[in-house]
Amino acid sequence: MIDLSGKTALVTGGSRGIGRAIALRLAECGAKVAINYLRKTEAAEETAELVRQRGSEALVLRSNLAKRTKVEAMFETLQSEWGDRLDIVISNAASGVIKPAIELNEHHWDWTMSINAGTFLPLVQLARPMMEGHGGSVVAVSSLGALRAIPMYAAVGASKAALEALVRHLGVELAMSKIRINAVSAGVVDTDALKFFPHRDDIIGNSRVKTPAGRLTTPEDVADVVLFLVSPLAAMVVGQTVTVDGGYSVIA
Repeated sequence: MIDLSGKTALVTGGSRGIGRAIALRLAECGAKVAINYLRKTEAAEETAELVRQRGSEALVLRSNLAKRTKVEAMFETLQSEWGDRLDIVISNAASGVIKPAIELNEHHWDWTMSINAGTFLPLVQLARPMMEGHGGSVVAVSSLGALRAIPMYAAVGASKAALEALVRHLGVELAMSKIRINAVSAGVVDTDALKFFPHRDDIIGNSRVKTPAGRLTTPEDVADVVLFLVSPLAAMVVGQTVTVDGGYSVIA
């Protein structure tokens, strides 16, 4: 029902989990998809092949988004391969240190803030010239830790809160340019990222019990909302963070 034929998309952190689900959903609707990744080359190539199986073009871009020079180089490669037009950017790449706030050092803080929030500004700044004239959509992937206190999630939660603040400010600044900036906040999703939590099984079990919808949020659930946000159906959704968690965050 949503036709993205002729559109070009960039998905950061697109090799696995939520990023892969988003890349595939965009491809199913006709968009060409550039897949950014950092470490897992095999997973990125696998995602690219799945994109091609859905009848769309795929491009694999390896880049460390914590460094602006690397982000600029990624955009140069994208332009040389596919030209100067970009319609969709999904900022999904994420990392961070899972520790109590009192144990965080300067490196922990700087790395987490840089990769989760700091990279979003250059992504938008570099995408803007490629969207001017025809418009475009940027969606950042956030988490409930931006608003809720989660054990050992202080650095990541703070970075996601900063990310959502940037979404609001950039959304307002670029709305007149027909560039829409929004975020999607995912509930507990059983992806590789959860492997770094020492109480992973407890987190999953607790979420499954407490979620009113009766199940965990899946990467595909998040991808569906992202698809809506980048489509013409969301033309008047600007600077918002949409929560996808089956009602988990509604209850105390």
